[in-house]
Amino acid sequence: MVETDWPSAAVIDAARCGDPDSLDALVAGAHPRVRRFAHSLCASPEDAEDAAQEALIILYRRIGMLRATGALASWLFRIVRRECLRRIRVLPAAAELPAGPVDSAEQEALRRLDTARVGAAIAALPDDQRRVLIMRDLQGWTGPAVAEALGLSTAAMKSRLHRARAAVRASVRAELGPVRSGPR
Repeated sequence: MVETDWPSAAVIDAARCGDPDSLDALVAGAHPRVRRFAHSLCASPEDAEDAAQEALIILYRRIGMLRATGALASWLFRIVRRECLRRIRVLPAAAELPAGPVDSAEQEALRRLDTARVGAAIAALPDDQRRVLIMRDLQGWTGPAVAEALGLSTAAMKSRLHRARAAVRASVRAELGPVRSGPR
């Protein structure tokens, strides 16, 4: 599948000045890239679609505030990244209720705290490591599929995944403090 380039500077300038046809062309031209980027970052396809839509809504409403036409892509991708991270942070609140036995209030509080710690640790990762970790461990992509989607060799993908997992593990352990060994 061959993609066209981003909309031209003339289309972006016309959209910034309020031309509705140019704005429609701009949104349509940016949509495939914004959507693909969101799918590479967000934890679920639903979150990715929501993040992409949010970015396009902001584009539609605030295009007049864009200072430089060349900054369009980075501006949109920052919006998508922020939305994906926001959705990771609120993931426990949006989780479905289990059909089986319910945990005690204490167990539920501990589970939410653990989920929040892991989410914060993932959010603190460098972009390249976070993308690999989310795609491989949260979205369930295969290693070769992650490597191909991100334009990496399999070895580079595995290295980034290892570093990301180690960083998340270290971050969570640092928050928990020293762990006692021995029987529980």
